[in-house]
Amino acid sequence: MFPQGGPGVALVLLRISVVASFAANAASNPRVSSVGVLVAAIVLVSLSLVAGFLTPYLSVLAGATAVAGVLMGSHSAALVEAVSVLDAAALALLGPGAYSVDARLFGRRVSVVVPPRAHS
Repeated sequence: MFPQGGPGVALVLLRISVVASFAANAASNPRVSSVGVLVAAIVLVSLSLVAGFLTPYLSVLAGATAVAGVLMGSHSAALVEAVSVLDAAALALLGPGAYSVDARLFGRRVSVVVPPRAHS
């Protein structure tokens, strides 16, 4: 769940990509930029996602906002929004990677401990 090395770095880049499309989608909506609470929420979600905190949940949120952008906005950027949805879905399914807050909080654990066999 928390790959290291090259795959871990790739997940960092994927988190940054999802945040960039999420922030761009939010910035292009004039209704969002006029409400300070929404701007603060977008910044909080973006910083949390870049750091890798609650990654599966926040990437679903980012994907849902991209879907809402397609349904409520202009369809001229529908392809870009579709790629944003796919990026967010991939991140939600893959997880945050080893270089994240989630990896520190929920790190690798042994879930099944098999006792040693008795020698007779």
